[in-house]
Amino acid sequence: MITAGIDMGSRTVKVVLIDTAAAGAPSVKKTHLMFPGDLDGDAAADKAYDDALAAAGLRRNDVNAVFATGAGRVMVNFANEKITEMSAGAKGVSYFYPNARTIVDVGAEEGRGIKTDGTGKAIDFAGNEKCAAGAGSFAEAMSRALQLTLKEFGDASLRSDKTIPMNAQCTVFAESEVVSLIHSSTPKEDIAKAVLDAVASRVCAMVRRVGIDKDVVLIGGMVHNAGFVQSLKTAMDIDEVKLPDYPEFVAALGCALLAAEAKH
Repeated sequence: MITAGIDMGSRTVKVVLIDTAAAGAPSVKKTHLMFPGDLDGDAAADKAYDDALAAAGLRRNDVNAVFATGAGRVMVNFANEKITEMSAGAKGVSYFYPNARTIVDVGAEEGRGIKTDGTGKAIDFAGNEKCAAGAGSFAEAMSRALQLTLKEFGDASLRSDKTIPMNAQCTVFAESEVVSLIHSSTPKEDIAKAVLDAVASRVCAMVRRVGIDKDVVLIGGMVHNAGFVQSLKTAMDIDEVKLPDYPEFVAALGCALLAAEAKH
């Protein structure tokens, strides 16, 4: 049996197809990522899904169920069911880390902390949906101010051992702080660390509202920012944050797994 999960994020559409026909754990058949660009939401969902199916050598009638999640999930008109990001993320993480209790989800526009019961079910969450200061777009905006790519920004922060507090709670005001630091000849690596420390601090505050229990798993695009991962570990005062493969696809995978469970 083949099921699909679609994560309609604020910037990208993620599609995961899984095959549960084989014995044992469901196997991920295909992952696909597409940037919607100028397409509207429903057209982007259709194109991403059809591209993923074509890449896997499948047609729509080969798929038994499609579940959708993400900020734009209501635009996935062909989905059989719409799932919250918390439920999808918790289920997807359980595929990699069955005993995980705390999930930190940091994407482009949103950040959230999710508490699970250890079986792949979300039991509590806290998020920052109304502010980008605890999300990837905040770090991205600050990296542009320093004329660095996001990867260069993260790598630069690892070369700093300075602690520079950033007080602004808004991207606009924080950029002014960064400009002031640039004008005062503060090294770029120190500024990068200050920004990522600030993002990690705000994310950590959210996660603490639901409680921090082992194992802690980070998902979302900020997994690829090594500087943020280090800042997060420091903010949470833990030695390890588990990082799954293909972290942007975890919620889409969770949808596909939930779809498979629903069909059994």
